[in-house]
Amino acid sequence: MATLRAAWLIFIFLFVTLLLAPVQVIAVRLDLGLARRLPKAYHRGVCRLIGLKVSLVGAPASGGVLMAANHLGWMDIPILSTVAPLSFVAKQEVGAWAFFGTLARLQRTIFIRRERAKAAEDRDTIRRRLAAGEALVIFPEGTSSDGNRVFPFKSSLFSAAELDLGEDAEHHLRHVPVQPVSIAYVGLHGMPMGRETRPFFAWYGDMELVPHFWEAFWMGPIDVVVELHTPLTIAEAGDRKRLAAIVEATVRAGVIRALHGPKAAAEIRNEELIGGLREEEPEAEETA
Repeated sequence: MATLRAAWLIFIFLFVTLLLAPVQVIAVRLDLGLARRLPKAYHRGVCRLIGLKVSLVGAPASGGVLMAANHLGWMDIPILSTVAPLSFVAKQEVGAWAFFGTLARLQRTIFIRRERAKAAEDRDTIRRRLAAGEALVIFPEGTSSDGNRVFPFKSSLFSAAELDLGEDAEHHLRHVPVQPVSIAYVGLHGMPMGRETRPFFAWYGDMELVPHFWEAFWMGPIDVVVELHTPLTIAEAGDRKRLAAIVEATVRAGVIRALHGPKAAAEIRNEELIGGLREEEPEAEETA
């Protein structure tokens, strides 16, 4: 029965996707406002089909904002897309994926190339989109986790939150707010999800995408908590690396709060922010 249900839901998903894709293609090419609004409605439907029940804590920042979230896998895309009209920043390889790469392009994803010169161009593209008032999502871990932890954040893409407005601007630099976002899988079929179960829903390591996609439709429904924290800027943090460290600590505390309760999150928060943020090792500039 569960197998038939999953097959039927995937059929509906594919049917609706193929129905709406041409509409989104036209909206993107004509630069219509629908190109930003349609993905939000579409992904809300996808979440209902999978059984992703998203509980939202906090509110998205208005105007141009760079959202920095922990990364659990492909399900982060529909989950975060229900929060606000937004686009993602992803590594170049994602654009080459069959089917899912097309979906990413239809959501106006910015693909970061590995060549240093190209990466600078891509960062300027991010800045232009932010200056135009768009919300963009980055995953600063650079990889996905098993849902039980948050990996260290790389700071390179945070530099995109500092905009050069040109010589004629009253202020040559404007700092776009960076909003920390915590994603946590907390329940399965209405029951608390344990540490052992959570990795079945996260997509990480060398997992195959298609089997994982099938299991998501087969095993749900899943309860997810998304916490949108208070935004801050590079100027408020002091510099790009400091900003990355603060955002990382904030996201980690949000994940722990969702999984283990406010007391555990407060202990982590105190250790990292009062006891001193970790000293970062010198890092090479990330290009993806």
